[in-house]
Amino acid sequence: MPNNPRQSESRINQTLNAWTILRPDKSFAGLSLAQFEARMKPSLDARAAIRALESQLLAAQNQRDDADKTALATIALVVNAVKGDPAEGEDGELYEAMGYVRKSERKSGLRRGKTGPAAKSVAA
Repeated sequence: MPNNPRQSESRINQTLNAWTILRPDKSFAGLSLAQFEARMKPSLDARAAIRALESQLLAAQNQRDDADKTALATIALVVNAVKGDPAEGEDGELYEAMGYVRKSERKSGLRRGKTGPAAKSVAA
């Protein structure tokens, strides 16, 4: 018996199709085709509900991504305005509170290579 949901759905559909096409008037295990379909309905309905919810989730994720683009563009405008404001600027606490590094706290970026005998042995 398969325990994978896709295999289970495949088995259900295969059994239903075979019975419907080849022996629609015959009963098996004390069940008519209609009774069998009624027993399979909750499983098939649950799968349909899952597919609908997955579609809704994908749509919601796409809406979120589109909204994030607009939000991030607006944030960039606000941050640039804070940087350009004479009372705030790139060295202000508001700029830092927004998650940026104050201009006075930035490292220069200058890196000097090692000189002397230790540097030569590392380079070799």
